[in-house]
Amino acid sequence: MVEERLNVLMVEDTPSLAALYQAYLQDEPLSLTIVNNGRQALEQIRQQPPDILLLDLILPDMPGMEILQWLHREHRDVTTIVMTAHGSVDVAVDAMRLGAHDFINKPVEAERLKVTLHNTMKFRRLNQLVDMYRHEMERERFQGFIGESLPMQKVYRLIENAAPSSATVFITGESGTGKEVCAEAIHQLSGRTDGPFIALNCAAIPKDLMESELFGHIKGAFTGALQDRDGAVIRADGGTLFMDEICEMDLELQSKLLRFLQTGYIQPVGSSRQIKVDVRIVCATNRDPLVEVEQGRFREDLYYRLHVIPVHLPPLRERGADVISIATALVRQASREEGKAFVGLSEAAKDRLQGYHWPGNVRQLQNVIRNAVVLHQGEWIEAEMLPAPLDKPLSQAAPSHPVADVSPAPIIPLAALERQAIERAIGHCQGNVSRAAALLEVSPSTIYRKLQSWGKEHV
Repeated sequence: MVEERLNVLMVEDTPSLAALYQAYLQDEPLSLTIVNNGRQALEQIRQQPPDILLLDLILPDMPGMEILQWLHREHRDVTTIVMTAHGSVDVAVDAMRLGAHDFINKPVEAERLKVTLHNTMKFRRLNQLVDMYRHEMERERFQGFIGESLPMQKVYRLIENAAPSSATVFITGESGTGKEVCAEAIHQLSGRTDGPFIALNCAAIPKDLMESELFGHIKGAFTGALQDRDGAVIRADGGTLFMDEICEMDLELQSKLLRFLQTGYIQPVGSSRQIKVDVRIVCATNRDPLVEVEQGRFREDLYYRLHVIPVHLPPLRERGADVISIATALVRQASREEGKAFVGLSEAAKDRLQGYHWPGNVRQLQNVIRNAVVLHQGEWIEAEMLPAPLDKPLSQAAPSHPVADVSPAPIIPLAALERQAIERAIGHCQGNVSRAAALLEVSPSTIYRKLQSWGKEHV
């Protein structure tokens, strides 16, 4: 991975020292600019703020502290390293209070200068990662979704990246996880947002009517075809066609869908006319499509034609506190619609919802909340207002899945478990050390130290 070259501004009034420090840094991955007084430094910062400022405190036209004070007042995002031959503890404390990142005494040795700059570069990159992570974690709502868990942040980024493209998107996830919401979000963020969004549930349409529903028909094409009728593909022309439960489609129709995807032309039932259509396909299934291919129920060539950008929606049980955020929003919505006074959930009700397995995911949660709002009165949804099986402590309810007998596992050394956990978290976060650290509830520097001790590098 190519390192970003940071811009470094050095304020040094002694030409010989400036030349020496420049020689120290000539092979470092940075762009160095040198000025010899405070006025030039301020002009340079105003014109092109550096990433890192190497600041001498004793300058011919003003104290370096004035520059620090100006940076502090202006809230400039410049990481400052103070350099002075007149260092003291008091000066260092004053400089740090004004936002200086580090403090080194002059004359500076080559290795000390390089190490300080390397540490500062790493500090800036970690801060940028943390800022990005915090920004993403602020997104509790996104295009119809509610939730700020890490799995959902990954989904949001995928949608944002996939939406501008014309590539086919294949959404997978358990029933009730919000696949149609995902498809609509892709449409709304795409260049087709002014075009139609047409949803077609392949599992809800009888097999003998599916081709007509998809491609349309002409009058007299079959018994009951009393007039020409446009299918979903034509109605979605210029927009997006969402094909839900795509794995339920008949094999013969799959071949016709594949031909349409390859040519861009459709032929309505009973017609000999070919019609050119511009449609983006987004499809979804709650099955494992590769298993369907292996079992011969889904064409392999169609699978690879559709499976260009995969998006997997996590089940509700893997989304942590999102359960409470969604439930609270649903309580308020249902309360408005039903003319009730509910504003939220009691702590006991939250605990009950948080501890449940949610086999029906968000759709099941919607039904649970609607049931409680309709059948009860009050300001807060209490635990006893929830319908079965949530109306009693989960320890008393039947387990959602049978518990198998487990043989004692071998003892694994703690260091091996720690390494396994860290590597798994980094993999889950696609190499993002800052997010992995947040997931593991440790500081990023802890993970970097571990990686360094294992001889690995993550930039």
